[in-house]
Amino acid sequence: MFDKRLVFDTIPELFDKWRVRYSQELFDHIVEECRLNREKKCLEIGPGTGQATEFALETGCDYCAIELGSHLAELLKKKYDTYENFQVINADFEVYPFASGQFDLVYSAAAIQWIKEETAYKKCYSILKEHGYLAMCYMIGDYRTDNPALCEDIGQIYDTYFVSEMPYRQKFNYEAGETYGFRYLGRKDFHGTRSYSAEEYIEYIKTHSDHITLKEECRDPFFQGIRDAILKHGNKICFQDTYVLHLYQK
Repeated sequence: MFDKRLVFDTIPELFDKWRVRYSQELFDHIVEECRLNREKKCLEIGPGTGQATEFALETGCDYCAIELGSHLAELLKKKYDTYENFQVINADFEVYPFASGQFDLVYSAAAIQWIKEETAYKKCYSILKEHGYLAMCYMIGDYRTDNPALCEDIGQIYDTYFVSEMPYRQKFNYEAGETYGFRYLGRKDFHGTRSYSAEEYIEYIKTHSDHITLKEECRDPFFQGIRDAILKHGNKICFQDTYVLHLYQK
């Protein structure tokens, strides 16, 4: 049976080109709050092709990534192997034998939610040093605010044609860390905007897990419907993005 966690590994180049980068303000906040510098050691869980990687490397910290997808890991290595402080492990975080108390920071950008919640929190707690930090971030994209009518039209296309072979049903509580011994330092939101033409937006949503696995008979009418809806509304779809950061300390 196909491992859902490997779905992005089937499109490494598209993933690298179209997946959203996070807010520089969010990265700066992590560096400041976690005191990330060349004396610290950090682990990124599920970096993909490095949408949230370079900020950590630039601090000079001893950086390690663990990436399950072999194609993603290879592309990540090609991008960042010139950094002397870069290392990537192509393995499964859930079973990889990291030493206890190994890292000053463990962080993840929308990847940790693919791991069972209990496993993720417990293992992160174990591999962090005393007073080490766990930082988890994800993005909430809103295109209804800018154009409610376009949002309604797109919603109708989803209702009619969106049938995925592997629907996204991850359930991960980003605010459950205290249950596993962490001290919750809180949630902080950062904001940004982005926009796409109809063709660009199609390429972007083709990198979403449940869109990659759309049923074959639904693909053409679904993507054509989305394309037509955006063209109808001026060939532009605009997002008001919220980048959410949850920060914990051991």
